[in-house]
Amino acid sequence: MTAPRLTKPTIAVLEVLLAATDDAPAWGLSICRDADLGSGTVYPILDRLLERGWVASYDETEPHPGRPARRYYELTGTGRAQAGAALEARRARRSRFGLAGGIA
Repeated sequence: MTAPRLTKPTIAVLEVLLAATDDAPAWGLSICRDADLGSGTVYPILDRLLERGWVASYDETEPHPGRPARRYYELTGTGRAQAGAALEARRARRSRFGLAGGIA
């Protein structure tokens, strides 16, 4: 299983997923909002992460009157470990080469 290319949009999505909690899970449009990306960018990234086993998804089961059920996304154990390692390695490379500005 290969790692996804760590483009700026992919990094933004991974950061949102890493920050999600059980009390505040990540769902489609919240990921778009928090990553400041359009749905046409976010959903293909989520599909690639799902295919690689980095992300699992599930439908909302609580009542949701007046709107469709949300689809929640969460990093799998493997995805969380690989995403964290990939982002940390990228940070280390950027700091080694004197690139400022964190991850992006």
